Amino acid sequence: MSIYDFKTLTLEEQEYDMAQLKGKVVLIVNVASKCGFTPQYKGLQELYLKHKDKGLVILGFPCNQFASQEPGDKSVIQKCQQNFGVSFPIMSKVDVNGDNADPIYKFLKKEKKGILGSEGVKWNFTKFLVDKEGQVVKRFAPTDKPEDIEEDIVKLL
Repeated sequence: MSIYDFKTLTLEEQEYDMAQLKGKVVLIVNVASKCGFTPQYKGLQELYLKHKDKGLVILGFPCNQFASQEPGDKSVIQKCQQNFGVSFPIMSKVDVNGDNADPIYKFLKKEKKGILGSEGVKWNFTKFLVDKEGQVVKRFAPTDKPEDIEEDIVKLL
């Protein structure tokens, strides 16, 4: 099993088949508009612009499970994207933990557990790095800034 086995929805409610990412390096991030880590959007966008032509794709998954920091609808999420100049794909709002967690996140968490073997995503801007074969190779904490994980990404490109 790999991320290529999943489908999700974009923010515009269009189906997004993860199989289209075959041969790409993918960084999957649960994002929020009103979080202390929200400025990481800027660094994520810089990474995306710098490496997209080499095969990097970043996918943002808005999530409201952490202190209700993504309470808005599509228009609020889009406004935040515009404020940070985000051009990488943003998916529809999902749960990343619990019974209603998106299947992609269930897979990501099972493949790369967090600290002390915990599967749960602890906060917004947790990042999962996926290789060109669709396998999860690394999990980064919210405190890991985009510029600090660039080396790990470049190794896979």
